[in-house]
Amino acid sequence: MRIWIDMTAPAHVLVFRPIVDRLRERGHEVELTARDYSQTVELMHMHGLHATVFGRHGGAGRVEKALALANRTRAMVRFGGGGGFELALGHGSNDLALAAAMLRVPAANTFDYEFAVQQHNVGCRLARRVMVPDRIPAERLARYGVGPEKLVQYPGLKEEYYLADFEPDARALDALGVDRDRVVVVFRPPPDVALYHRKSNPLFPQVLDRLGGEAGVHAIVIPRTEAQREYVRNLDLPSVIVPEGAVDAQSLIALADLVISAGGTMNREAVALGTPVYTTYGGRLGGVDEALIREGRLRPLTDPRAIELRKRDSNGTRERRDPNVLVDMFLGTPR
Repeated sequence: MRIWIDMTAPAHVLVFRPIVDRLRERGHEVELTARDYSQTVELMHMHGLHATVFGRHGGAGRVEKALALANRTRAMVRFGGGGGFELALGHGSNDLALAAAMLRVPAANTFDYEFAVQQHNVGCRLARRVMVPDRIPAERLARYGVGPEKLVQYPGLKEEYYLADFEPDARALDALGVDRDRVVVVFRPPPDVALYHRKSNPLFPQVLDRLGGEAGVHAIVIPRTEAQREYVRNLDLPSVIVPEGAVDAQSLIALADLVISAGGTMNREAVALGTPVYTTYGGRLGGVDEALIREGRLRPLTDPRAIELRKRDSNGTRERRDPNVLVDMFLGTPR
């Protein structure tokens, strides 16, 4: 089978890497496309994945996003028109959803945050299969046209699948000059350009101020955009490290004493790898994060003074899940 997979954000590279490997091991022909956004293309190179790259992120404005979507979709239709694809897979990629629908290629859509309303009103309605974690209540997806005939839910977190074969590389800390005797914190800024994260998140500068002056801390800030990178770098905080480009974030998370993140994926990677984690997410919490907070595996942070900065004694417990479970669900997409 010829399968088309589109990656539009850095997290998608991690999600699909084991999927691509296993599809190819089963004899399927897989073609990849990607959007030049944040560290997506860099991460693909790091993981030995090759893709045809179309388009860039449209920025924060709705008009700009719509124009970027239209332009990239046209390019995707041209790419897919002669490809003979039999299945299209995306992680909330509306570009792929639209192109696949125009080309009459069956599509599966997966995601793990249910309140990206504009995104899901397109992607879910056009998909023939919608795959989400079982911690998202099925009734929350009904407004996107997702009923029992379309919905499949997998157990656990997507991060527990793509990190199943992962072992951290201690050199990731050394490459950044991290002092292991300090409390090592990995900090991810909020997704400023995301439509579902419109409210300003004052915790970002407050947490930076709290961590940046602590002599016993080394805080690695992993920015989403060059603008964020420059903003943090220009603060010249003595305890903050800002990597120049894409990094082995999963190794950093696994080796850190603490993770603080305003986004979902890094929070859940920390949970999957057994690292203590705070969320500073400023939007509406989804079902996955709600469940993790109830279970005590994710801590909401509203006051930087509440951050517990200490070395952790040992590695936490990990849940490793077989990515073939997801592969089978994708391949079961109605055609």
